[in-house]
Amino acid sequence: MTTDFAFEFKSESNGARLGEISTPRGEIRTPAFMPVGTAATVKGMYPDQVRETGADIILGNTYHLMLRPGAERVAHLGGLHKFANWSRPILTDSGGFQVMSLAKLRKLDEKGVSFKSHIDGSKHMLTPERSIEIQTLLGADIQMQLDECVALPSTREDIQRAMELSIRWAERSKNAFGTQPGRALFGIVQGGDQEDLRLRSAQALTEIGFKGYAVGGLAVGEPQETMFEVLDYTTPALPQDRPRYLMGVGKPDDLLGAVKRGIDMFDCVHPTRAGRHGHAYTKYGVINLKNARHKDDARPLDETSSNPNCQIYQRAYLHHLIRANEMLGAMILSQINLAYYQTLMQGMRDAIAADRFDDFAAETREGWAKGDIPPLS
Repeated sequence: MTTDFAFEFKSESNGARLGEISTPRGEIRTPAFMPVGTAATVKGMYPDQVRETGADIILGNTYHLMLRPGAERVAHLGGLHKFANWSRPILTDSGGFQVMSLAKLRKLDEKGVSFKSHIDGSKHMLTPERSIEIQTLLGADIQMQLDECVALPSTREDIQRAMELSIRWAERSKNAFGTQPGRALFGIVQGGDQEDLRLRSAQALTEIGFKGYAVGGLAVGEPQETMFEVLDYTTPALPQDRPRYLMGVGKPDDLLGAVKRGIDMFDCVHPTRAGRHGHAYTKYGVINLKNARHKDDARPLDETSSNPNCQIYQRAYLHHLIRANEMLGAMILSQINLAYYQTLMQGMRDAIAADRFDDFAAETREGWAKGDIPPLS
């Protein structure tokens, strides 16, 4: 096993990239989807169940963990891996997005952002240096620079100001990160939906030098078409020999489109959140188990699936659990959704290796378009 962080770019299929990230805690096959463990847990899942879905890495959230239980406490207890009983790699975000979206009475300046906790109103200050300190205390294998993320649409003036501030914070984040063998710091490209600003950000971050590069400021309200347009001109500006991470994305069709545009890593709360709301992802697309049509349906979700939970539970039973607000329903559907996401990623990896990614994407979308097969009358 490697003692340092490394990325191997293996092959390409019409823009889609196959690779592998090596860390002391294990390999991450790319394209990769990272389940989100916001507060040191993937909601509704045991750690071994998360691994059984095929996940190589999970994400932890700096903002939530710094507020509760506290980074220093987690470090005292042996670090996030031990605390959460997850022995494989962990990526932590910087906390910046949550400060902007969740915190109360926040105030941003050159130094950082001061805010009040959404939990108890306590006052905190998050700077690039403090964000790196927290992520290091947690023991994250991949850490993210602190940046400012603005929602879309925004004015060009706001987008440019946030992008330039994020570049300055990127340099401070790297200085604070220092030398941490076996770990990596990623820079985050900002610039909204402005091509020249995205390219300026990508160039500046490349000159600073990071082990990987993320595309931030997307999946913040813009249509999918805009997200793909931004990726079309942003990913070619990033170093080919470093992993590329699209933050906070997304639904299965988003993943197919972004991999086509050269993205290697993803995270999103969507699959587990959808499971808690009664939605199951399958080769037929998304199935809403709240619908009354399922109440007498004895069929499994997908009898051809390799996932046991898709085979052994009747749709009628899953419908009952969701309608009765039983936690088991959310747990089963969260597992099904995460497993489907990992199956989709493995399918993409296999297709890239065989140089047939476009065919795989078309076949997958065709399956979704056919939809769920109704029961026989």
